[in-house]
Amino acid sequence: MPAEQQAPPVPTQRAGLWRSFMIFLAVVGPGIITANVDNDAGGITTYSLAGAQYGEKLLWTLIPITIALVVVQEMSARMGVVTGKGLADLIRENYGVKVTFWIMMALLVADVGNTVAEFSGAAASLQIFGIPPWLSVPVVAVAVWLLVLKGTYKSVEKVFLVACLVYIAYPISSFMANPDWPVVLRATVTPTFEWNGTYIAMLVGVVGTTIAPWMQFYLQSAVVEKGIKPEHYAHSRLDVIVGCIITDVVAFFIIVACAATLFKAGIKVETADQAAMALAPLAGKYASWLFAFGLFNASFFAATILPLATAYYVCEAFGWESGIDKKWEEARQFYWLYTGIVFVGAAVVLIPNLPLLQIMLISQILNGMLLPFILIFMLLLINKEKLMGAYRNGPIFNGIAWLTTVIMIVLTVWLVVMGVRDLVA
Repeated sequence: MPAEQQAPPVPTQRAGLWRSFMIFLAVVGPGIITANVDNDAGGITTYSLAGAQYGEKLLWTLIPITIALVVVQEMSARMGVVTGKGLADLIRENYGVKVTFWIMMALLVADVGNTVAEFSGAAASLQIFGIPPWLSVPVVAVAVWLLVLKGTYKSVEKVFLVACLVYIAYPISSFMANPDWPVVLRATVTPTFEWNGTYIAMLVGVVGTTIAPWMQFYLQSAVVEKGIKPEHYAHSRLDVIVGCIITDVVAFFIIVACAATLFKAGIKVETADQAAMALAPLAGKYASWLFAFGLFNASFFAATILPLATAYYVCEAFGWESGIDKKWEEARQFYWLYTGIVFVGAAVVLIPNLPLLQIMLISQILNGMLLPFILIFMLLLINKEKLMGAYRNGPIFNGIAWLTTVIMIVLTVWLVVMGVRDLVA
């Protein structure tokens, strides 16, 4: 056979695109999952109240929020890909055990409070369908526990990705509410300010739900456990960007749905489940059910991820074995910690007359106090040449990242001050 016939064919551009797409499908997961969990029971409540109290006026915030989320999440993913280590691991190695210990203890307390909020959200959403908390909370807790205990990283990740798809309930609810789309689109690109305390508090609340300390730890740990290598960093970055966009698109539709119904009708609500019930006479029972189902999905999703994130970073911080792919005998501390957080979170919700709102408020205050430290640690770590090499932040990205950090610190300080004021009031 002639030599020229033995030469391999030159790959076509289409083949190259197809290969890149297949790599993306293999890498996808950590970024999309972490960002979507941001729309948990607390996030959905905040967006529902924003739409119900201020109509479309806060939609414009979602554009800078998305940029901030992309910047911070991308740095977490990049550190995981390049170093092969979790964020808690890197903080301990570079800044010592003592600093790491206190950060972990504060995060642990905050995340237990957040887990309580998720089980509370699951119970409230299922009550709309007539299922009492004494039945729903134990069933959800067992399901959450078994999902991680009996699954592998790949199987659990698939369940989480399916849960992400369920957020489509909110766009559907929004369209069923028949909003004035020209008004919605104009509000999305036109910043609106009201110089009063309640508006600023809501503005800070909407921004403050975007970036939580646990998200950075979970994303980086998930990237490491998935085994993503530097040569696939571009695909991992795309995973992060897509996730951040999707989560804020969902937030957009939650605000629009409540603005087009509750705000227009002058109905006041205080929680996401109240918003779901109030939608029924205004947008139809199916819109109400979809909204409630979305709240349940988000609460179940976050009730699984939050204890998992906590177990990851605490074990990393103290050098213990961790990971869903490990057996119980190989990672006892990891599984006991996960089990304990799930049990406590579910049990607290079932205690009669417990001030759940104050517990959630304390956890949010702790999150707010820790976030500036975590962001600063991340920026210091990602600019270490010895650690990141050619993957360090460039001047432009550093400028954006530091500006985002400063803005988040200012807003977080305000959020903490407001939270402490409400707590002692």
